Amino acid sequence: MEDFRTTVAVQRYLDERAGAKGDTPAEPIVRALLARAVDRLRLLCQSMLHRSYPRLTKGPMNLGTDELLGGVVERLIKAMRECRPETVRQFFALANQHMRWELNDLARRLDNRMPAAELRESQAAAFDEQSESRVSVNAQRILQAIDSLDEQEREVFNLVRIQGMTKDEAAVIVGVSGKTIQRRLSRCVVHLTEMLSDIQPGIRPPGPEDGAAGSFSPTG
Repeated sequence: MEDFRTTVAVQRYLDERAGAKGDTPAEPIVRALLARAVDRLRLLCQSMLHRSYPRLTKGPMNLGTDELLGGVVERLIKAMRECRPETVRQFFALANQHMRWELNDLARRLDNRMPAAELRESQAAAFDEQSESRVSVNAQRILQAIDSLDEQEREVFNLVRIQGMTKDEAAVIVGVSGKTIQRRLSRCVVHLTEMLSDIQPGIRPPGPEDGAAGSFSPTG
């Protein structure tokens, strides 16, 4: 019931912003919208962070859900100065996009901060780092493949396989039937399988069952 009330409230703010005249400041409406949607945004941040980017929660980054949420809210405030989502679905699709961009930026920043000395601690450590680098290359390819999906299919893939929602939960957010969610998800798997066929078997796209961003399985 609370989720339904949040959806109604978010739509009301989106309508208010769409109807605002040119001399009416939009930022107070956007901030009120984000304040009303903050609980759902926090859940989405928590899900994406811990299931798809768990290494960012460890040292030296030690990223927490609220810290990620703060960065995403800042991004949304800036983005919505120009972007005008008209529906709740479009708003949360925009939020998902900026969550992924924020996490990718933080992951690249972490990679750049890794001191070269750590790679020389021992042969075992060096082997582990080299293995992780290979996984990182695969992860980057997988993320690029996901970004190349059709917008509707990418949205469903993000909700179900990355954020761990059930098909029924995704259907509520997207506003379609559960069967439509399944069809779009199946098309995603076919498309990703074709694009990533050279990656070794057993590597799957990021999903809640994996807890990491660098794995892909066509049959997942």
